[in-house]
Order: sequence, then structure tokens, then C-alpha cells
Amino acid sequence: MSGRAGALLAALGVVAWLTGEPFLFPSLGPTAFVLSVHPDGQSGTAWTVLGGHFWGTAAGLLSYHLLASSAALSTALTSALMLYTRTVHPPACATTLIVSLGLLSTLRDGGLILLAVTLLYALSRTRPFSSDLSAAPAKDT
Repeated sequence: MSGRAGALLAALGVVAWLTGEPFLFPSLGPTAFVLSVHPDGQSGTAWTVLGGHFWGTAAGLLSYHLLASSAALSTALTSALMLYTRTVHPPACATTLIVSLGLLSTLRDGGLILLAVTLLYALSRTRPFSSDLSAAPAKDT
């Protein structure tokens, strides 16, 4: 299972290398782990993964550009929005810090973050990255 998380991140690393864009950033590590180990868990659904990172990005951008980069406020806002919209995905709190602390803080960066998260989620649902092992050959007992 841990190999799938690494493979997902390696695929995004290739995209980052080919495009020269930040398609790989710290909060994707825990997201890849969740998608690999608990793909059908509540934190691994499309709604929570994409929604959580959306709120993390939006709160981070708001905090950075309008509120003088308040990491604490952006994290609180992200948490509240995820709870209110039932999009709880804990790694999104790292995304809000990445944005609100100015590491990826432009609107364009925000779009790339959401594109990278969407790509990561899509890859996690396709072979060879999928955790669906039902097609694997049965082991002899």
C-alpha cells in the first residue's frame, strides 16, 4: 500500500518536472497516503479530498491577500468550512498553511494546487495506482 502513495507522488513529480510548475507540494503526501491506505474511507472521497483542498486554498488565499498572512486564522477558517460543508480532509490544513504563509500564494498557484489535487485523486482511481486489488491473481493456500 505504501508503494501506491509513493507511485502517486512520483507521477506528480514527473508532471512537475515536465511542466516546471509546482504539481508537488507537502500536503499531497498525506493525501496520497489517505488515498492509498483508506481509499473508501470518509477522508478519501472525491468530495472530501477536492472540497477540503478547495477550502484550504481559498482560506489561505484570503488570509494571505486580505489579512496579512494569518496562518492561525486560515487554519481555523479552513477547519470551519470543511466541517460546515462536510468536506473534512485533514491534509487540507497543510494546504492552507502553504498558501497563507506565502509559499504558493497567487491565484494562479491556487489553481495549480487544485489541479494537482484533482490529478492526484484521478490517478488514485486508475490502474496501476488504484487500490482495487480484486483483479489480482488469487494466492494459493
